[in-house]
Amino acid sequence: MGEQRFGTYVSFTFFKADREWRKLPREIKEDGIGGFLKAVEGYKDRMTIRPYSTIGLRADVDFLLWLLSKDLSAFEGLIAALRKTGLGAYLETPYAYLAMTRESMYVKEHQHGPLVNLEAGEAEYLFVYPFIKTTDWYLLPFETRQQMMTEHFKVGHEFPTVRISTTYSFGLDDQEFVVAFETDSPWDFQNLVMRLRETEARRYTLRDTPIFTCAKRPLEEVLRSLG
Repeated sequence: MGEQRFGTYVSFTFFKADREWRKLPREIKEDGIGGFLKAVEGYKDRMTIRPYSTIGLRADVDFLLWLLSKDLSAFEGLIAALRKTGLGAYLETPYAYLAMTRESMYVKEHQHGPLVNLEAGEAEYLFVYPFIKTTDWYLLPFETRQQMMTEHFKVGHEFPTVRISTTYSFGLDDQEFVVAFETDSPWDFQNLVMRLRETEARRYTLRDTPIFTCAKRPLEEVLRSLG
C-alpha cells in the first residue's frame, strides 16, 4: 500500500435538546445561545466546524456538528467548553462517531472521472451513517475485493451530484467506517443507494445504520430552532 500520510481526525457529534430548554424564559435562552456560539468561535482556529440541522428529519437528534482537526484533543476541549454553557446544560449527545481520514487501498488502482463540483461542506444536504463490513470481506483475496470496489466506484460515477467522504473508525470507535454523502438532491442520493444495493460488495455489509439526513444551516439558526 505504500506509506500513508497522517490523516485528519473527524468527529460527527449529534446533539439533542432537553424539552425543558423550550420552557425557559427568553433571556435565559438568549444567554445560553450566546455562550454556545462564543465557545464554538473559540475553537475555530483549531478545527473546522460544520453545523447541520436534523430538526424535522429525525426524532432522536436535533443537530450535528461535523468536526475536523489534526489535533484529537481539540474535540475534547470543544465539547467540554460547550457543556459549560447555559445551552450545553440542556444538551445530550445521543450519537458521536470518531474517525480519521486515510488513503483508500482500492482507489490507487482505480481511475476516477472528473471531480464533482461540490466543495466539501457546501452542499445543502449531508447523509451520514456508520458502516461495518463482515469478517468474511477481509478474508477474501485483495484482487477479489478490488474488483467489487471497482464496480462500487463505477456506480458512484453515475451520480456526479453526490460527493462521498469515507472516514476510518477501526481502532478508534465501535464501527469500522463513517460514510458521509453530500448533495443538493436527496433524490439523487436515494437513487445512488438503490443502485449500490445491487452491487456484489453489498453481500459483505454487516451494518449501515442509523442513517442521518442533515440540512446545512448557520449555527445560530440551528440553535434558535431548538425552541
